[in-house]
Amino acid sequence: MELNVNDFMRWIELTNETIQQQKNYLTSLDQPIGDGDHGINMARGLQEVMNKLQTNEYQEPSEVLKNVSMTLLSKVGGASGPLYGTAFLKMSMAIKGLNSVSMEDFTKGLQVALDGIKQRGKSNAGEKTLIDVWSPVVEHFSNQDVTSDRLMETAKRAMEETTNTIATKGRAAYFKEKSLGHIDPGSASSFYMFEALAKVLKEKE
Repeated sequence: MELNVNDFMRWIELTNETIQQQKNYLTSLDQPIGDGDHGINMARGLQEVMNKLQTNEYQEPSEVLKNVSMTLLSKVGGASGPLYGTAFLKMSMAIKGLNSVSMEDFTKGLQVALDGIKQRGKSNAGEKTLIDVWSPVVEHFSNQDVTSDRLMETAKRAMEETTNTIATKGRAAYFKEKSLGHIDPGSASSFYMFEALAKVLKEKE
């Protein structure tokens, strides 16, 4: 399977649609253990992304991802903008020069994106952050047996498992044990991102 410019555009478009629909839910997740603005920030940032993407022509997928990155970095507040912005920038650099991206190359892109998130957030898996979804998803891609259904299951299970984790990074860390029993908002928005990717893959299976 290969992913082209239109597939990457579709991925971001579907992500935006879901985030707009789930904006209030994401905010409700953020209210008990964060600043209460994750849904609002992500919805605003991704709408800006779509406005930018729709006014440009792209020759290769890396150009799409670079524009996503720059817009998220400048438009999304809190930790989410720098983390997601870094992820998409690293991914764009990893696939630069490719008109069509193989699953192997895309996996490399996801891996460097994850590494970028870890470095930017000074965090690792198990600390109740979006890494708790990105890490198992990258592992799933690395196993080279990717299907849309399995991708969706992997991301959803990882998101749900953050309810059993005590936050040690970000604002949620202030709540310590009180952060138990809550889904991490960044993990939820990451799930929606990979759910959208699963839909793109399903259209190509």
